[in-house]
Amino acid sequence: MLDTVLAPLSLLASYYLMYSVHVAPTMVVAGAYGFLAVTLFSLVGSPLLGIPMIKLKSYEAIGAIKTGILGLFAASGLWLAKEIVGFPLPPAGVLLFLLIFVLSMVVTRFALLNLLLAVHRQGQVRRNVVIYGAGNTGTMLASALKSHESIHVVAFVDDSPSMHGMTLVGHKVYPAQQLERIVSRYDVERVLLAMPSAPLPRQAAIVRDLVSRGLDVHALPSFAQLVGTEVILDTLAPVAPGVFLGRDPVNDLRPEASDAYGGKCILITGAGGSVGSELCRQLLRYKPKTIVLFDVSEIALYTIERELAGRADAAEINFIPILGTVTEARQVRALLAEHAVDVIFHAAAYKHVPLVESNPIAGLVNNVLGTRTLAEAALEEGVKRFILISTDKAVRPTNVMGASKRMAEFVVQDMARRSNSTDFSIVRFGNVLGSSGSVVPLFREQIKRGGPVTLTHEDVTRYFMTIAEAANLVLIAGGLSMSRGPHEGDLFVLDMAQPIKIRDLAERMIKAAGYSVKSAANPDGDIEVVVIGLRPGEKLHEELLIKPGMLTTPHEKILRVQEHGLTSVEMSSALRELRNAVAVGNAAAARAVLETYVEGFGALDTENGRSATVVA
Repeated sequence: MLDTVLAPLSLLASYYLMYSVHVAPTMVVAGAYGFLAVTLFSLVGSPLLGIPMIKLKSYEAIGAIKTGILGLFAASGLWLAKEIVGFPLPPAGVLLFLLIFVLSMVVTRFALLNLLLAVHRQGQVRRNVVIYGAGNTGTMLASALKSHESIHVVAFVDDSPSMHGMTLVGHKVYPAQQLERIVSRYDVERVLLAMPSAPLPRQAAIVRDLVSRGLDVHALPSFAQLVGTEVILDTLAPVAPGVFLGRDPVNDLRPEASDAYGGKCILITGAGGSVGSELCRQLLRYKPKTIVLFDVSEIALYTIERELAGRADAAEINFIPILGTVTEARQVRALLAEHAVDVIFHAAAYKHVPLVESNPIAGLVNNVLGTRTLAEAALEEGVKRFILISTDKAVRPTNVMGASKRMAEFVVQDMARRSNSTDFSIVRFGNVLGSSGSVVPLFREQIKRGGPVTLTHEDVTRYFMTIAEAANLVLIAGGLSMSRGPHEGDLFVLDMAQPIKIRDLAERMIKAAGYSVKSAANPDGDIEVVVIGLRPGEKLHEELLIKPGMLTTPHEKILRVQEHGLTSVEMSSALRELRNAVAVGNAAAARAVLETYVEGFGALDTENGRSATVVA
């Protein structure tokens, strides 16, 4: 109806623009057929072109093109009527009609859109926003928000000087230095970050700056990424352990391990963890008859069981997932008896230092009493081998987690003295790259977010080994026949080469991800390394030995250590005191047990310049 009315009105306007006020009325009467022609052609052409079906808020390029086609259609009707009937209208009048008709249709539609939006916006709070980034994504976002009922774009902000002062989609582009003035002037609360092609550290720096100003920041990918024509890339490449460790990993098969595990039933506690799951994977090469997967985490157990069951090299191996905890003596004994377990790898432990420091009772119950429960059951049920997975944090520990693992070592050594059938041994090593407790996943996530990368101390060092290498050496150590007699258990230490500075590791990971390190010497770098201070109970440097002196073994990467634990009387007293403290939930009494029986715990760590323990 609008187009049908505008057609004759546009023709009328063209008459009055071409002729004088006195002559125009007579020319209008003479051109009656022209009025009829443009009216009919508009009435038919508009629905044929689908113009009434174009929503007002979507009326832009396509709508304007169809409007132009309708104008040409009506002008053709006018020209046809002029030629047939011969009413007086020069060719310039037809062109003038075309111009006025098309322009009037476009203008009225935008006027109607603004009127309609004004009605919709009545009573609604409009949020003024600034778009940071005046590239393709920013301009397309501004176009999409033009007709939004509750969001109003007030300006663009961009870092490129060449864009400053330009007007895009009706909005001026300002430099970032004027953002505070724009926010104050237009009462802006939210900034839309539309810079998907900018490096992540740059985006993160902008977000931190905007958030520090009290602004709500929303970032979005490019429209090409949203529709799938561009891939949303993760700039972090997988960590290459050889690059960070500077040595070739060990990945050999040993006949001793093949004899120890081939055709046997193997129980792995903590099977869903990083070390436990890798032990499961590497055990497949030795063709055991059964692998019992034991874990307290349902999702971890489900994940590793499904992974192993789907592997081609595990077709003849029986996998038995058991949901439970090593602290349940009745379940552990029933499990060992039912499945006739030959070998136990005890990898289950609470190992996150800050968490165990905050929850000492839970850590001691799981790591110490759980190990005792499992070891006693193994001895009673005639298990051939029991291998405890230990950590370098057990050496002169300054935290509850390390002290609990040292107590677990004492437990295994005590069981070894009492056993004439089960071979009890311990394998101790440092951090493994990529495990749940390693700094590598943390650094990877921080770099992915654009930094900063957090470091506890400038000089902190750690021993590192890949998960695959550690698991392989643990299996070899467990298979070596090097028992030192019926009264002592073997304590093996893995050769982890020289400790690595955590700052060096952080900087290598930043560079490996394609970024530069931001520092005083390089203020324009991408990602900064920030020192946050040592955590409670954390040491500057970890150790692998309590006393110097190691013995070689048939494998060059596995060394045997001569360290004596507690006597049987001391072990009995320590466990009794620990159980009493746990029974009443007395964390201070539990810590006192550790201070009494674990060398180094509770003493002043002179190297770190801080107390070794922190009272919860």
